[in-house]
Amino acid sequence: MARKRVVVVGGGFAGYHAAKTLAKELSPDEHEIVLVNPTDYFLYLPLLPEVAAGVIDPRRVSVSLPGTLRGVRLVLGEVTDADLDSHELTYVDPEDGEHKLGFDKLILAAGSVNKLLPIPGVTEHAHGFRGVPEALYLRDHVTRQIELAAAADDPAERAERCTFVVVGAGYTGTEVAAQGPAFTKALAARHPELADQPIRWLLLDLAPKVLPELDERLSRTADRVLCGRGVEVLMETSIDEAQRTGVKLTNGEFVPSRTLVWCVGVRPDPLVSGLGLDTEKGRLVTDACLNVPGHPDVFACGDAAAVPDLTRPGQITTMTAQHAQRQGKLAGRNVAASLKGAPLKKYRHRDLGFVVDLGEWQAAANPLHIPLSGFPAKVVTRGYHLMAMPGNRVRTAVDWALEAMGKRQTVQLGLVRSGTVPLDTDSPELPRLLRR
Repeated sequence: MARKRVVVVGGGFAGYHAAKTLAKELSPDEHEIVLVNPTDYFLYLPLLPEVAAGVIDPRRVSVSLPGTLRGVRLVLGEVTDADLDSHELTYVDPEDGEHKLGFDKLILAAGSVNKLLPIPGVTEHAHGFRGVPEALYLRDHVTRQIELAAAADDPAERAERCTFVVVGAGYTGTEVAAQGPAFTKALAARHPELADQPIRWLLLDLAPKVLPELDERLSRTADRVLCGRGVEVLMETSIDEAQRTGVKLTNGEFVPSRTLVWCVGVRPDPLVSGLGLDTEKGRLVTDACLNVPGHPDVFACGDAAAVPDLTRPGQITTMTAQHAQRQGKLAGRNVAASLKGAPLKKYRHRDLGFVVDLGEWQAAANPLHIPLSGFPAKVVTRGYHLMAMPGNRVRTAVDWALEAMGKRQTVQLGLVRSGTVPLDTDSPELPRLLRR
């Protein structure tokens, strides 16, 4: 008898844990588990700001899919279409070859991409922060701006290159802004020409406070740390226009700058909108069991899915890694249950708290709703990340130890050029190859 095929689309937090759960729940003699993903690694996104700041090697946040998902067949490619009635996917491999892939059961965990807003110049001059290519580009770009500033004779140009603007004071933007000053300080220390040159980091958001998703105490902790490092925190402020040499703020001020980091949020992968199914806030509507209505063989989870939040009637779960990981596990269990004729379970969650790494020896955390800051929060934060990572734990810990004991590596790698990581890309995990 032919094996039944379960296909998981996406290898992020939701897809990775769905595939891992399926491999535990299903017999390999009776079922084939296929994971379709553009890369051969799972990206541990929370540590990406440390990659951009030169704290850890990018390979630490890139966990091998075939190396950690035993019993799962990896198919490299991007899914471009899904015929749910015919139970068939269309995907494009890394060499632009188009293929068809049939399935008996499907888990859509395509994840999310950078959120775009209709602000003049943003698409052309800003860069997002959703993948390794973007983090490596930012690391090189910041390094290059400091080096070019040191070589510049014009004080205005030097000031532009030494000013860095981050838009979005959520988790990612706050961590990028928190890591930035130490990184640029280490870079500038190599150039005596910049001894008296101010280096500005600005963090903007329309929200009334930093980390608006968290409680007031954690928000105040982050704000205090940022301000203590000289970051200019401008709340209820964003940008009206982006230019090559600066940004115009909503308060009318023009800030000369050559760096605009876009961390305003995410939107579901464009695959979702092309399916012709019901969506809510751009996310695929599911029931509480993660099943797509009208398609008993199709499940969805993570950022791509509008999963009902049973703790907040009428609301859907937020787009966080914590939800994605838990939903991925449940999606795997429910698919396995459906194949065995067992009842499905509803998604229920209990908030375990959050951690925010603020660089150096600072963090903000509320494990089990116990608010922490400073060194205790740092210990909890790094311990949480090491436990949550599905691999590379020892290597990551070694990088942290080396960063604490020695000087940070501050060189341009030259691997990612600006044009290969546009803000409007549908695949932030892959650089867009420039064609002649």
